[in-house]
Amino acid sequence: MAVNRFVLNNISYHGAGAIKEIPGEIQRRGYKKAFVCSDPDLVKFGVTAKVTDELDAAGIPWTLYSEIKPNPTIQNVKDGVEAYKASGADMMVAIGGGSSMDTCKGIGIIVENPEFADVRSLEGVADTKKHATFTIAVPTTAGTAAEVTINYVITDPEKVRKFVCVDTNDIPDVAVVDPDMMASMPAGLTAATGMDALTHAIEGYTTKGAWELSDMFHFKAIQLISQNLRDSVAEAKSGQPGSGREGMALGQYVAGMGFSNVGLGIDHAMAHTLSAHYDTPHGVACAMLLPIAMEFNKPVVTKRLAEVAVAMGVDTTGMSDDEAADAAIAAVKQLSADVNIPHVCEAMKAEEIDQLATDAMADACFPGNPREANHDDVVALFKKICPSA
Repeated sequence: MAVNRFVLNNISYHGAGAIKEIPGEIQRRGYKKAFVCSDPDLVKFGVTAKVTDELDAAGIPWTLYSEIKPNPTIQNVKDGVEAYKASGADMMVAIGGGSSMDTCKGIGIIVENPEFADVRSLEGVADTKKHATFTIAVPTTAGTAAEVTINYVITDPEKVRKFVCVDTNDIPDVAVVDPDMMASMPAGLTAATGMDALTHAIEGYTTKGAWELSDMFHFKAIQLISQNLRDSVAEAKSGQPGSGREGMALGQYVAGMGFSNVGLGIDHAMAHTLSAHYDTPHGVACAMLLPIAMEFNKPVVTKRLAEVAVAMGVDTTGMSDDEAADAAIAAVKQLSADVNIPHVCEAMKAEEIDQLATDAMADACFPGNPREANHDDVVALFKKICPSA
């Protein structure tokens, strides 16, 4: 048996009210001041304050860094490093979705490993020597699972591409997964991030690196997400929180426990490319590509996709593996339709697909795909979501 590695948070808290544990985690370690990374909208709508109010109540000083955009850039990270140095803080609290988390990871890595200050050199598996600055991560979306992963994604506007950084030194020390922090998510974001989580779970279950321990997490995550995403979106529309949001908070984290350690595949490679070129929300990009990627991979992971159907609640009694795999793909399409995910990327231009395919094949997620794909294959897949192709 090959040697397999698994990396998880030192500590994680789950459930409504979990953010009340944050001050104690800071104080018992002797840290004096927090550097809070959070995006401007979360600050504006009072979501960030739910955590900073807890810091205030405990007498823990903090400073805020919110120069963070969706699909954060190299400059966002560089500016954050300088802000951290000037702040006098000795630990970090990331509050947000993937953008805040990824920016915070980049900052924390460079603060402790300044030889990577250019940011670009962190692409792929960087040889950092020290763990990132002590970080507590508080997700506000139920999708990215960035609070439990060893990955982060930064955008390079000059080269019009996103690059993936994989580093065991970047995983947050403590994750605080409090569904109340996700209460402000609008329905569209709830749907998109939820489908991102499902993509993590299904790609993680079918990736080349999948093995028994990761399978355990991914199978359960597929179940949790399939059972709770529709309710979570309905709760976001009504403004009435319920079990759907709680189920998604847990499901997306469980998916992260798996995929962070085994990798993803062609869906994420292509989705990163769409976000880099068109600023397509990551979850939307993943969702529209998911059934297409499943269909492409089906010849080499038929049995695995049949098992996905079972996890999604499909009654596969009497079905062959091939039929059950098709049922899984149909179930994904139905779930996407039920939560109003678009089928095409309106911003795409047919004449740009060749470059998109080249960029996707250079993405760090691409080699994990279970089926080998050439440039023509990727072009054909992109055409399926291009309105003008």
